[in-house]
Amino acid sequence: MSHGLIKKCSSYILSIIFIMMIALSISKSFLWLKSSNKTNSIMDSITKKEYKEEVIATNQELFNPPNDKNDSYWDYQNIPFLQVDFNELLQDNDDTVGWIQVIGTNIDYPIVQAKDNEFYLDHSFDKSYNQAGWIFSDFRNNLDNLNHNTIIYGHARLDNTMFGSLKDILNENWFHEKDNHIIKVSTPMHNMIFQIFSVYVIPKESYYITSAFHSDTAFLEFLNTITDRSIIDFSTTTNIRDRILTLSTCKDNLGNRLVLHAKLIKKETRS
Repeated sequence: MSHGLIKKCSSYILSIIFIMMIALSISKSFLWLKSSNKTNSIMDSITKKEYKEEVIATNQELFNPPNDKNDSYWDYQNIPFLQVDFNELLQDNDDTVGWIQVIGTNIDYPIVQAKDNEFYLDHSFDKSYNQAGWIFSDFRNNLDNLNHNTIIYGHARLDNTMFGSLKDILNENWFHEKDNHIIKVSTPMHNMIFQIFSVYVIPKESYYITSAFHSDTAFLEFLNTITDRSIIDFSTTTNIRDRILTLSTCKDNLGNRLVLHAKLIKKETRS
């Protein structure tokens, strides 16, 4: 085969590869846009039907209050709870276990829970296949009976849906607004408020999603570890009586995770 023919064949093969790459990119973009449109449509439908309000509790329970009255814990005791009417949400999806609202972000979604941590990675609230997935609680947890560490997952979508806007917590402006350090969770049985105490990026691992601990010593070590990892100093104390809420999402395509930890500071039992 002559050198010219080899060169022509190589050029032809490279052209085909280039065209295939473009076609694949267009296909991925189309699927991404389709999943995003579907997610937005579902959320619009939920927003029209769900009943959500802020309430000042008359029977709230302060959870594990510190003795130090200067602790930032006390700055948030007058913040109203989020309360959601779950009647229609449960009719639409019986996997619904709560609603989460992260102040200072776009995160304001119903939480679902399956029998594993796989289903809602690629299924939407209506249980149809969707690459955007949904916000879901770890199958090992129970939002109405918190164990040591309750984990909630969601994809970091580029359009800021799901946990896409969680990256906003890395912004200095977000941190300096103290009202942003709060997460509100409502379930059919309880309304709860959590205070953020740690934020960081880390390669994929299983340690921070440990849900229960065999001893107080192990739990205390966990609390110290996840607090020390924080790239922001929240100056918030923790101890073995705390109950932790962990939010986890992808930071990039390299497998890194963006992680947020918060502690329960007050709750109320719904009548």
